[in-house]
Amino acid sequence: MAKKSSLARDLKRQKMIKQYAAKRAQLKELGDQEGLHKLPRNSSPTRWKNRCIETGRSRGYMRTFGLSRISFREHASKGEIPGVTKASW
Repeated sequence: MAKKSSLARDLKRQKMIKQYAAKRAQLKELGDQEGLHKLPRNSSPTRWKNRCIETGRSRGYMRTFGLSRISFREHASKGEIPGVTKASW
């Protein structure tokens, strides 16, 4: 499980990205670089990190399932993810 502070920080970033999305798009359209620099750093979408829904782990994240590789393997072995089977050849 990730630290609660890192999860809270990431949620705060997501809220800020949504809050400034319209203003950021408008400034980009105008080409106003100085206006973009005045916006908060955490309002940039590139600062948002994908995290596992269950554990909050940031590394080994699988986009299609929203899980880390470890959580994905646990669910897949239990048969909880439809269409996923263990490879054997």
